[in-house]
Amino acid sequence: MTIVQLDERTLAERGGPGRPRRVRIVHLGLGNFHRAHQAWYTAHADDAEEWGIAAFTGRSPQQARLLERQDGLYTLVVRGEREDRVEIVPAILEVHDASRLDRLIELLSDESVALVTLTVTEAGYRLGDDGVPDLADPVLARDLAELRRAVHGEQLTGAMLKMPLARLLAGLEARRRSGAGSIAIVPCDNIPDNGGFVSRGLQGLAAEVSPDLAAWIARDVSFVGTSVDRITPRVEGEVDAVAGAGWIDAAPVITEPFADWVLSGLFPAGRPAWETAGARFVDEVEPWENRKLWLLNGAHSILAFAGLARGHRTVSSAIADRRCRALVEDFWDEAVAVLPPGIEHEQYRRDLITRFSNPRIVHLLEQIAGDATTKVRFRFVPVAEGILASGGVPRGSAGAIAAWIDAVRGDLLPANASSSAVAAAAASDDDILALIELVSPRLAAHPTAVVAVREAMPAPLSGTLPRV
Repeated sequence: MTIVQLDERTLAERGGPGRPRRVRIVHLGLGNFHRAHQAWYTAHADDAEEWGIAAFTGRSPQQARLLERQDGLYTLVVRGEREDRVEIVPAILEVHDASRLDRLIELLSDESVALVTLTVTEAGYRLGDDGVPDLADPVLARDLAELRRAVHGEQLTGAMLKMPLARLLAGLEARRRSGAGSIAIVPCDNIPDNGGFVSRGLQGLAAEVSPDLAAWIARDVSFVGTSVDRITPRVEGEVDAVAGAGWIDAAPVITEPFADWVLSGLFPAGRPAWETAGARFVDEVEPWENRKLWLLNGAHSILAFAGLARGHRTVSSAIADRRCRALVEDFWDEAVAVLPPGIEHEQYRRDLITRFSNPRIVHLLEQIAGDATTKVRFRFVPVAEGILASGGVPRGSAGAIAAWIDAVRGDLLPANASSSAVAAAAASDDDILALIELVSPRLAAHPTAVVAVREAMPAPLSGTLPRV
């Protein structure tokens, strides 16, 4: 087999999938998950030829540099338990570094651009847990000052902005000025009520910058809530994985066969027919969002905290450990009790065990353990608080919180924006109570919850670990 460079010319020569005709979607946070999920759904929609994507990186320009050489094309390796399926995803027409504010402004000023999707992670938004801007955050305060200067000085393209939401706000101001019309914002991060979260953040920032912009956003910008699900780890050896399919690809993506996308909200300027690729549109996304956030993401965090403490490296190894799996199952039992009736969870749980157990998806626990404090607040605390509100004792979620505290004690977690606060709590006379209070003052004030966490703290390990 001849192996050739993946680019638009060789794609056309070899009869690859057709390319969209024009950009109608802007994406912020170009990374592997976006390329395995939203870009994949867009490429598989019946009207894919009408919906090209212009994607901007988040923290590093490297992804844009690699994909630019390939005309935005990349191979997606769908890795089952026994074999791979390789496909080329043609949906991304443009790739840019986040610093290209001029191009972002140009695109959002175009009335044919109908929506903006985002994957910037919980920490990337730099907002409080409720989505309200923290005006004391030095990065946020600096961006607000820069935005005020740019908006009132009418030189938007020259603004030096670090936050994704600040750059988006500059683009929305340009759209308002151009009269390009309404637009939808579609956040795709694992945050409860992600549509409302981003809405509150943008509205709060806009109110600090320009009353006219804030009023326009309230009237002409729709915020769509989503639940997204497809395990897409960063792994070594992606480049070799696609050589057998005949391509030289510097930026392939490896993902699992499973994919799910649930959306709720309005698209005033139109949207792709994502439902023809398997997406679901519902009136209320929160129950589905919570199902995924608690059952998949919550389990991932438990496996990361407890698995690292027990010497595991990957999800598939940790889920095979009886102790880790018991922590997951106990947490799941509480989480489904808090979900409303009618939200299917039995098959979803079985599917999750199968997905976690796939040894060919090398999902590193150290990667999952990042931003741990924020994840504990979003993934464990609501379940514990829900069980308490119903009069129960949150033993399963207490076990999850205890696994996090144990990982903190063992210095097993990557540094993040909360590290100094975590370190201060961990150094207190009662580190368990202080760490609980850091993630939930409500739980810390409830003796039943605190006792449950104390009782769930794992005993120190010694000798060989019993992993089967």
